[in-house]
Amino acid sequence: MKVLLIGDSIRMFYQGEAIKNLGSDYEVYAPRENCRFSSYLLNSVRFYLDEFETPDIIHFNCGLWDTAILYKEDGCFIGIGEYVKNVKSILRELKKTGAKIIFATTTPVANEKANLIGPMPPAHKNSDIIKYNSAVLELLKNDDVIVNDLFLLLNDKKEEYLSEDMIHPNENGVKLLGKAVADCIKKCGYYKNEKSSIVNSNKIIRDEKTIQ
Repeated sequence: MKVLLIGDSIRMFYQGEAIKNLGSDYEVYAPRENCRFSSYLLNSVRFYLDEFETPDIIHFNCGLWDTAILYKEDGCFIGIGEYVKNVKSILRELKKTGAKIIFATTTPVANEKANLIGPMPPAHKNSDIIKYNSAVLELLKNDDVIVNDLFLLLNDKKEEYLSEDMIHPNENGVKLLGKAVADCIKKCGYYKNEKSSIVNSNKIIRDEKTIQ
């Protein structure tokens, strides 16, 4: 089966481990770039979908950039209303492929990250991340999109799984996330997208070494 992984730097960290856990029955594709915040992803998804073969399963995330606080006067980089609107539009475009869609919730940060003054690195508050995750989960409650709750997976023991930068996973976190992503994809069963016979001539296959 063909799997497309889309998302920010958290995805870039775990994708190699996810590929290892998925094994040879899955062809995994992913953009080389960091897909950043929801507005950026919404603009870029058309290019990603054109670049690769039509997938059977798409696993995507966005939210850490959106909840970043560069300047405390402004609050989160992308407002929650715009964020939900963007995710809704991204989902609309992804569904057009005919693929099974998995949305991964935004992962937690270290509590101390709320004390940063920004803009480099920006501050984050887990309370904001919870609100943004909850807003999307409300959007999806009557949808057939699968939710991979990576926030819940990490949150209780996040100190064990986050690196010194307080936001990205350490080695143990990478292993945990990679396995969770692979397991969620496997739970979709053998899902064959009726549109997956369409092949783009400019496809680029990624492997576990393609991490920036």
